[in-house]
Amino acid sequence: MGTVKWRELERMRMGTVRWRELERMRDRQTQRAEKKSMELQHWRHWEHPLVFNEDERSGRRCYGCREPVFGPSYSCIESNCDDYYDHHKSCAELPLGLHHPSHPNHPLILFDIQRYFDDDEEYEKFSKCDVCGERSSEYSYCCYRCKFNIHIRCSSLSLTIQTEVHDHQLTRFWKLLKFTCDFCGKEGNLPYLCARCDFAIHSRCAACPRILKVDRHNHPLHLTPSLEVHQSDSPICLLCVRKVDTLCLYYCSRCDFVAHLYCAMLPHNREYINLQELKEEQSTESKSEDPELHQSFDSEICKVKKTTVGEDGTEIATEIKHFSHKHDLKLTDEIPNNTKCNGCVQYILSPFYSCTLCSFFLHKSCSKLPKIKRHPFHSHPLTLSYQQTSFFCNACGQRCNGLKYNCKKCKYNYNVQCILLSNTLTLACHEHRLYLSITNSLQKCSSCNSENYFVFRCSTCEFVLDLKCATLPQATWYNQHEHLFNLRYTPEDDSGEYYCDICEEERDPKQWFYYCAECSFPAHRDCILGKNPNVKQRI
Repeated sequence: MGTVKWRELERMRMGTVRWRELERMRDRQTQRAEKKSMELQHWRHWEHPLVFNEDERSGRRCYGCREPVFGPSYSCIESNCDDYYDHHKSCAELPLGLHHPSHPNHPLILFDIQRYFDDDEEYEKFSKCDVCGERSSEYSYCCYRCKFNIHIRCSSLSLTIQTEVHDHQLTRFWKLLKFTCDFCGKEGNLPYLCARCDFAIHSRCAACPRILKVDRHNHPLHLTPSLEVHQSDSPICLLCVRKVDTLCLYYCSRCDFVAHLYCAMLPHNREYINLQELKEEQSTESKSEDPELHQSFDSEICKVKKTTVGEDGTEIATEIKHFSHKHDLKLTDEIPNNTKCNGCVQYILSPFYSCTLCSFFLHKSCSKLPKIKRHPFHSHPLTLSYQQTSFFCNACGQRCNGLKYNCKKCKYNYNVQCILLSNTLTLACHEHRLYLSITNSLQKCSSCNSENYFVFRCSTCEFVLDLKCATLPQATWYNQHEHLFNLRYTPEDDSGEYYCDICEEERDPKQWFYYCAECSFPAHRDCILGKNPNVKQRI
């Protein structure tokens, strides 16, 4: 008997009402089954299931491989979650254990190196891949017995590949073998080989495209032999600010811009666009020159309520309504004692706006910050917002509050002081210009000895400055002390004995400190600024 006739007889037997109830129940069961099949309980995020999206277009970073997510993916859609926990479908469905030919003696376990992010020693140990020799924050497979580690992208390398950097097919050699890469000139393990040419290459080098785009340069970069770059000294990579000592590099001949192969390939440096649609003549304008991304004034941020005309005839806003405060703010130059700006959380300097009812203060410069801004720290446009409670800055790692720039896609937060830093700095602490350096390895600050991934680096010498030191105020107040303290980079005398007059502990003469020349009063910078200098407490 046909299925249709059977269903009609069954409906007649049960009655129309009961049949409809049964159909609705079956539909609900089907919907629940479909929904369950579109969810994944992932080991990286136990709090909520990750929901399948057939065509994700946000471009947020995948937690697994750290590449932008486009296409089939899983993510957390709970509104109260601290992140989206985006994963490519392939990364979300990786097996928790793996037997791999590069390490045949023991099984390998999948883990997330970000778990060790606050432990520098463990992070340095487990972030380096024994196959490609590079450090990365992507998921890895690890053998804890042998301390063997392999990135997930290296674990899934094909046996044979075609690459843009060689004419013939390359074959994977899955036994540990020390070799010198014929493409970059560096040593490595587990090469790809070309039997016809006796050619050996790293897997990461084999993945290099002939042309790519990075966020920090306006034009495409071309794969170029180092000998064809005509610079007086060794070329300097303008992404990490270190010398380029490989046989090939990425280069823009129009601007003499040089980048290491791996620096240009890093997910936080690379701009993922369709290069076939990119016309170089349209790339001459910088992103920072886009009027929609750098507005000097926006009515949603600040509305002018009253104005006056200055002595030079210019119009001055004397009363404003700023989005960060519920009351109108009035322009004043009467500086209260030891008061910080509620925007940048630095001590108030004239001119500034204030609300006397709430003791709310805002520098005039802070009131004019653009609503939308781009920065090399992040690949997406950042939006200005205000947060009274504290947050951690994803650039300097400090606890902050007040005005911030955040990415709505990635839920990243940045302190305004960090975002207002330019790519190059000229500071009194160092004789040479410093350049922003973003790498996947820790760099030690020459001032405070802390290690960070975002630093300013000197291309002439080995001087390094982290963001925390780069944003230190040049002058500041301390409690009820009547004079300003100025930031000092060298000892105040040649006595050889240096102490802090606040905590009375010894000072390291190599580290910066604050000094009141009027009173001959030296002090540790942490003793002057406190534990969380970028947090303004409510009065």
